[in-house]
Amino acid sequence: MELNTQKVTMKELPDSEKPYEKLMKYGPAFLSDAELLAIIFRVGSRGERAVETAQRLLCLNDHNPGLIGLYDMSLKDLQRIKGIGQVKSIQIQAVMELSKRIAKCQAQKQFKISSPSAVAHIYMEEMRYLKQEHFKVVLLDTKNKIIGDRDVTIGSINSSIVHPREVFKEAIQRSAAHIIIVHNHPSGDPTPSREDIEVTKRIIEAGNLLGVPVLDHIIIGNGKYISLKEKDLC
Repeated sequence: MELNTQKVTMKELPDSEKPYEKLMKYGPAFLSDAELLAIIFRVGSRGERAVETAQRLLCLNDHNPGLIGLYDMSLKDLQRIKGIGQVKSIQIQAVMELSKRIAKCQAQKQFKISSPSAVAHIYMEEMRYLKQEHFKVVLLDTKNKIIGDRDVTIGSINSSIVHPREVFKEAIQRSAAHIIIVHNHPSGDPTPSREDIEVTKRIIEAGNLLGVPVLDHIIIGNGKYISLKEKDLC
């Protein structure tokens, strides 16, 4: 008996299994991660439907399977995967960046900056997967609401790179009442180094002179954080 090994195309699938039709009928929450990615991709590759490409992609990262694993992948990493070319890799990175920004916006609306955990919650998704250290200053008004933030430097944190002038430049321009320093450890371990503590003390001294107090320094790891203030290290 000869088996029919020809694959069913997306058009040949019943409407109940087509991602577009499922979303229109039931809403996006009803779709799997792979089906949502398939809608972003629009088309699959030779001999493979878009859903199948998405399913294979989500299973590639053994350490962080699923959508979380996509944060670890560069454009080049993605394009090494069969069926993922330049367009699909760009689409994936755009979606992942939007997810970070949405998480940050939601956190800013839901939490008043009254504790280190609130700050960590806002910046965790944005910073936990970064491959280099990003040193960020968060600007607060008199009611401890965030009025802005900016990256001061990218790379290894040390006193020769992180200059108080750059830290407080925008804080002064925007009349910030206080600031909080946030930076990430790409290793995933937020334990502060001696350099982290020395830089923090130097910036605190500058803030006291300028009348813009530094409330805390939060170090972001992979799903965890450390507050130097809570640890009495600043």
